[in-house]
Amino acid sequence: MDIETLYRQKLKSADIACDVLEDKQNLILGMGVAMPPKLLSTIAEKLQSDVFTELNLYYMHGSKVLSETLLTPELAPKIRARSLFMSGYDRAALKRLPDRSSMEFVPSTFHQVGRLLTEQIDPHCFMVTVSPMDKHGYFSLGTNADYGASVIRKAHNIVVEVNENMPRTFGECSVHISEVDAVIEYYTPLTEIPSHAPSETDIAIAGLIAARINDGDTLQMGVGGVPSAVLGLLKNHQNLGLHSELFCPAMVELIQSGVINGKMKSWMQHKHIFTLALGDKAMYDFMDDNPSIVGYPASWVNNPSIIRKNNNMVSVNAAIEVDLSGQINAEQIAGQPFSGTGGQLDFVRGAYASRGGRSFIALNSTAKKGTISRIVPCLEGGAVTDTRMDTHFVVTEYGCVNLKGLSLSQRAKALISISHPDFRDELARAAYLQGLNI
Repeated sequence: MDIETLYRQKLKSADIACDVLEDKQNLILGMGVAMPPKLLSTIAEKLQSDVFTELNLYYMHGSKVLSETLLTPELAPKIRARSLFMSGYDRAALKRLPDRSSMEFVPSTFHQVGRLLTEQIDPHCFMVTVSPMDKHGYFSLGTNADYGASVIRKAHNIVVEVNENMPRTFGECSVHISEVDAVIEYYTPLTEIPSHAPSETDIAIAGLIAARINDGDTLQMGVGGVPSAVLGLLKNHQNLGLHSELFCPAMVELIQSGVINGKMKSWMQHKHIFTLALGDKAMYDFMDDNPSIVGYPASWVNNPSIIRKNNNMVSVNAAIEVDLSGQINAEQIAGQPFSGTGGQLDFVRGAYASRGGRSFIALNSTAKKGTISRIVPCLEGGAVTDTRMDTHFVVTEYGCVNLKGLSLSQRAKALISISHPDFRDELARAAYLQGLNI
């Protein structure tokens, strides 16, 4: 059977395509940009009409459409949503839900998510947005290899939503028409994440980090104002490489200008490695059919044993708070999930294991308009994203300290030195009560 005939046979309406999903099954959704809006709205309709009475939902970084379709108060009794990384839309939806048990958080480091969703959790159905099929019969996962490239090989049923705006990317992003059970077509603009100008504090922190990035380094940049600001300060660098969980708009200019070219990488030279992309239309257009932009599953991109293969690997990520021993919380505020474990620990460990590698954890010294210190005596709530043994450089607007090799007392002294001056005496007293000599 030729490819076009096979495509026509599998092309369905959204209503019929969703029939591969059965009541009370586990539905896994593509992440972020790859969440399929038409399929989500159709499933919501089927829940409202009691075609489905209950579904278990697994995903990372929920989209606006997800919050407006499945994560609504009306459908809360029928949905058990389990997020492995919370977005702003997820947090807003959680506040609206009448029963907090309708949405739960699943801790997992990113490089293990694909395994969790195919081994610990039975993947009954996977739904995802893909690019149009090419002449060889392949769709592309485009912006989202992440766990999608793992789940799509092992899910019992696969439904793809074709969107002409999804870029065609290379690497391990290709899915053949023979591998899917149903296809629908729905063309709509992709989710865009607006860029915000960095604050003066972000720029100050970014400057301290950029000064420690050398020509020829390979970069991983996390989410947030500081990582983006760091990229903005690297325009005069040369021969940088990219092996990053996230691909973002600030990287495009550096690639176009030749600053990021990958020629000095010791692993996969000249290729810009990513596992997920969040940005704007201009970035998606840049990615489309660009052979230098290659996406691989997070199980590979975020695996510390792979990350370390690039010499001089530099990881830059943000945090919510750090305690005096160097433990990092990047996922929880006031005891409640804010984002997720994500891939921060993957890269903290992988970068330090790299020859000449460094990892930086960046945070403003205070929160809530200067009323709360983000360097704290002890983390509250039990969320430790990076252990104190793993933390390397910690950076605030007041300085950059290297915690490797320091005793607990030395760590406390170093971290207090980069805390906001208004809180240094208080932190020193807390250190004293912990029996530390500062």
